[in-house]
Amino acid sequence: MVSFDDDFRRQLRELFVWRRDVRRFRTDPLPEGTLERLIDIACLSPSVGLSQPWRFVIVEDETRRRAVIDDFKLCNADALKAYSGERAARYATFKLAGLEEAPGHLAVFAEKACETGHGLGRATMPETLDYSVVAAIVSAWLAARADGIGIGWVSILNPLRIREILDVPVSWKFIGYLCVGYPEADFDRPELERADWEHRRPSTEVTIRR
Repeated sequence: MVSFDDDFRRQLRELFVWRRDVRRFRTDPLPEGTLERLIDIACLSPSVGLSQPWRFVIVEDETRRRAVIDDFKLCNADALKAYSGERAARYATFKLAGLEEAPGHLAVFAEKACETGHGLGRATMPETLDYSVVAAIVSAWLAARADGIGIGWVSILNPLRIREILDVPVSWKFIGYLCVGYPEADFDRPELERADWEHRRPSTEVTIRR
């Protein structure tokens, strides 16, 4: 049986603490094969019924990258309209994506027509396919941070437009678009907390019922 000592557990917790959603990247190129290695680790994640529904697209084509950036700008402008007053003014100052600077772009999808796993465990909760892909993203996120690499999850995008830009099968559901690169700086607190937009709730404030 594999066991891990107290020092490893302490370092693992530190990894969780220092994992950040990065928006500010250096433009230094990533080592050859970095994205492929992170995908390999992501594929070690648990999945419902061993379905392994994750699908990855490494976005290197500059035309497609520019189309994704343009879509982000449109969606971000629409998102700003949902706020008013001081909150809107603050939102407008935020840098919410590192799409222009990050050397690596990785789009992640869930195969909704996935036959792997033979449907086990998802008849009553088909959304567990999506959850499985999210778990894979988090695995890659932590592995990247352990190597000093940052990941930023860009959610201000139109899922249908991203599918069109990347020309993926219709059965692929868009889950996340990841910017990957070396962060300008490391922080143990989320950027939105440091900007006083929101604050992380401690576990003592989480609703737990017994």
